[in-house]
Amino acid sequence: MTEELPQSFGEGKGELLTLFYPKPLPMRLDRWLASQRSEQSRSRIQKFINNGFVRVNGVQGQAKTPLREGDEIQLWLPPPEPLPYLKPQRMKLDVLFEDEHLIVINKSAGIAVHPAPGNKDGTLVNGLLHHCPDLPGISGKLRPGIVHRLDKDTTGCIVIAKSQTALVKLQLQIQKRVASRNYLAVVHGLPDGTAGTIIGAIGRHPVDRKKYAVVNNETGRHACTHWQLIERLDDYSLVRFKLDTGRTHQIRVHCAHIGHPIVGDPTYSRCRKLPINLSGQLLHAVKLGLDHPITNDRMEFEAPLPEAFDNTLNVLRRRRKGSSD
Repeated sequence: MTEELPQSFGEGKGELLTLFYPKPLPMRLDRWLASQRSEQSRSRIQKFINNGFVRVNGVQGQAKTPLREGDEIQLWLPPPEPLPYLKPQRMKLDVLFEDEHLIVINKSAGIAVHPAPGNKDGTLVNGLLHHCPDLPGISGKLRPGIVHRLDKDTTGCIVIAKSQTALVKLQLQIQKRVASRNYLAVVHGLPDGTAGTIIGAIGRHPVDRKKYAVVNNETGRHACTHWQLIERLDDYSLVRFKLDTGRTHQIRVHCAHIGHPIVGDPTYSRCRKLPINLSGQLLHAVKLGLDHPITNDRMEFEAPLPEAFDNTLNVLRRRRKGSSD
């Protein structure tokens, strides 16, 4: 006899996901669901199961239910909880693209992506909650819809999911490098050669815990950054970066590690005289490529250089021209 499911299953404004177990060897329901839902912890998945929000072949599942090849798993994601401490705020957003599944923003400098201690409002999330009323609850309370992040003073392309399905698929694209992320930065000095790859595990700085650093593989996480020299500007360089991984401060830490920190970086290139006053690092997410999470169409987005970045390049180019006359 089929076990009765809670009345809340499938009701309201939640989301019903249907998955099929593809492996010949059995696996516990909670473990497999956790592996498929990278934005959810295993304990959270177990709560969904315990609350009756998961069924296997039409029967309410248990955490230890063994899955077999071809099993149909339905996961009901109930309506999101209210966000009493995350207030929608009217904010001018530079929208590069938007549909019912995702939104791509050209983020300005000085805006944190999501709330953190000491920075609970005025974030991109606050602006998105005002712009997208259905966003709350996606991927948790503090980071609704956030697929990847940019540092507070880093500008450029960032994609936000507007549904749980879009979030999971976009996160997988980041993890599997289906999505491409290209950055431009002005760095101090002249790198050797015209292109290269920086590989170095990133973890907390051993002395300054507010910073990150290249550390050994046991204490850090693998990080890989590809770079290409675009333009030499006397003792500065314009460089393009492409990420294989997405660690916190990755480009900034890798650039500092090889002795070419990013111009204007208040954390990793202090005490360096600059040709122009800057409030933050000259690091810009110039291009973002991804497959649409629903239609699978390939999409490419490009964010124009912000004024401070463009002005700095003009100053450096004039200075270089003047020195060569």
